[in-house]
Amino acid sequence: MDERIAEAIRRYLDHEGSLPCAAAFRVVEELGVEPLEVGRTADEMGVKLSRCQLGLFGYGPKAEGRHKIVRPAETISPELAGAIRDSLSEGRLTCRAAWDIAAILGIPKMDVAAAAERLEIRIARCQLGAF
Repeated sequence: MDERIAEAIRRYLDHEGSLPCAAAFRVVEELGVEPLEVGRTADEMGVKLSRCQLGLFGYGPKAEGRHKIVRPAETISPELAGAIRDSLSEGRLTCRAAWDIAAILGIPKMDVAAAAERLEIRIARCQLGAF
């Protein structure tokens, strides 16, 4: 286990002892490491990731169906729908691609996730390795 990463993770744990996605990416930027390294180190430490920036997990008890907050978008612009469809890999949208689409279109990451939900496209390959 990389102790530099472990120490940084400890600094960002929330009151429940989990590591919010945004905090994990602060560790990535601060240390100049890959997201997967942070995710693996958190896993080795027994730290759960929470508050996915795409709204896919970490927002409440999974057993109660409250773990994710993303809901299907009411409407989707043709530009966003096209960007999502053009970015599919094996029929799925990767987390990285969702983030890239959000950055290119200047929209929140959760809007991309909501559009994917409406299009019935699954998001896969979390950059931190959570899914």
